[in-house]
Amino acid sequence: MKQALIKLHIAVFLAGFTGVLGGLITLNEALLVWYRIAITVFSLFALLVWKKELQQVPKQKALQLIFIGALIAIHWVCFYGSIKYANVSIGLVCFASTGLFTALLEPLFTKKAFSWIEVGLGLLSLAGIYLIFHFDARYRLGIGIGLASAIFAALFSVLNKRNVATVAPKTMMLYELSGGLLILTLLMPWYLQQFPTKQLLPSLEEWGWLLVLSWFCTVWAMDLMLQALQKVSAFTQNLSLNLEPVYGILLAFVLFQEQKDLQPSFYAGFVLIAFSVVLQMLRVLKLKKH
Repeated sequence: MKQALIKLHIAVFLAGFTGVLGGLITLNEALLVWYRIAITVFSLFALLVWKKELQQVPKQKALQLIFIGALIAIHWVCFYGSIKYANVSIGLVCFASTGLFTALLEPLFTKKAFSWIEVGLGLLSLAGIYLIFHFDARYRLGIGIGLASAIFAALFSVLNKRNVATVAPKTMMLYELSGGLLILTLLMPWYLQQFPTKQLLPSLEEWGWLLVLSWFCTVWAMDLMLQALQKVSAFTQNLSLNLEPVYGILLAFVLFQEQKDLQPSFYAGFVLIAFSVVLQMLRVLKLKKH
């Protein structure tokens, strides 16, 4: 269990960079995610073929993974949309509500028993978000998009939990992100019509950030996360991901000076979110000892 938690928190640390990279890349949210997934899919396919690790997946299972991949693509579009309509810090904090949505959804899709403790911890995180939302009206649109992102993230993790025992993590990632690339490619003409943008291609510097985002924050982070999910619950994974704002917000403070735009209510909400994560980690380790 300890090894799984270590892998999970390394993945969370890597995920903390995704929000900052989203702030550095000026492409709109849909194009950013499309490039991220495209680079990841082609890189991962080449790696698996080269290492002869590409696993054959039954057609029905492959379709399930493609559908789950569409969910993560939509989650990422909403996540980066939240960052661009608010800021990096707000987008990352909204992601913390994933724990609550997972506590509600996981018993519906798996054999895991409903837990009022997990709902309570999720509500504690949501209370932190409410403090930010209620007192800082400038970011309401960004927060709304961020909460939608959290719902899709919860669905993604819960459905993934049902597949990690039967499909190798990297192969699962390849099928899922191929599904995400497919759905985004099909929807992109409509999306660009609804949300026009002049920039369709990344700059040279942004290509570098996209490679970091794809190789380190996607391939490596998701591989570690899927390995951890073989041992821990989807709720533990998603509540642990609430630490992503800790790393991402500290980086945003250093790079973008976002602390100048945030009110005291933000920090009060942030403390509640961090407290809920610490409680769950202590709870998991205590249950393991018994």
